[in-house]
Amino acid sequence: METEAVLRLLRDVADEVINPRFRSLAAGDIDEKGPGDLVTTADREAERLITDALLAAYPGAVVLGEEAYAGRPELLAEFWAADHAFTVDPVDGTKNFVHGSPDHAVMVGEVRDGQAVRGWIWQPQHHTAYVAELGGGAWRDGERLLRPPAPTRPQWRGVTSRRALVGRALAGDLRPLELTWVSCGIDYPQLAQGAADYVVYGRANPWDHVPGGLLLTEAGGFLGTATGTATGTATGTATGTAYRPRDQEPDGSVPRRVVAAADRATYDAVVALL
Repeated sequence: METEAVLRLLRDVADEVINPRFRSLAAGDIDEKGPGDLVTTADREAERLITDALLAAYPGAVVLGEEAYAGRPELLAEFWAADHAFTVDPVDGTKNFVHGSPDHAVMVGEVRDGQAVRGWIWQPQHHTAYVAELGGGAWRDGERLLRPPAPTRPQWRGVTSRRALVGRALAGDLRPLELTWVSCGIDYPQLAQGAADYVVYGRANPWDHVPGGLLLTEAGGFLGTATGTATGTATGTATGTAYRPRDQEPDGSVPRRVVAAADRATYDAVVALL
């Protein structure tokens, strides 16, 4: 499928099954996959429509959908082993969606030989599209997106999805961490556009990080894992590893912490402080 065709698919699916339910969810439309982990009828129907369309176009591909994984966890291993795969997050920011916040998104990522090659983020309530292609740049509504230079370190704005870290400063010269927009489909575009300078995330589920991670890196930012043995140096930098969709912990789980940043130097400095 052409890049624009996939974006049209996300828009059409949002118009069909997501937007009609925005601020109109019935009680029977909302379930819990686990304590506090919400899923809606819109999530399930959108994922099915997107998955069916991708498999029709690419019958040999593995499609890792967030909701499909919840019912079949072995799908993650199939994704890691696949030569060609897609990630699907049908309503990224489900809690926001349930509570009537426009900060949610529909996301798809394409992976070939373990490398993210294309990513799509459609924010249906903001009517904004973000698309990235490996080596082809990051784009917002057809206009090239470039990450602004990071400010000096004391002015860095850091946000986190880990609520235990909210209000804490990683160092005495840094501002306290704030909560993210609670949707990777909002967070990554905001970071790529300069609204924050680094993000500390928890688990690196591929459906959350493949599309936005490619958008960020193609815009000039950096995304890396932060669960290894990074060690600070006299200059305050640290070694780190760029995020890859096949990244795994020794126990076979996804990385438990990733850091997205305005650039590699900011990433290294943050990792050294974690």
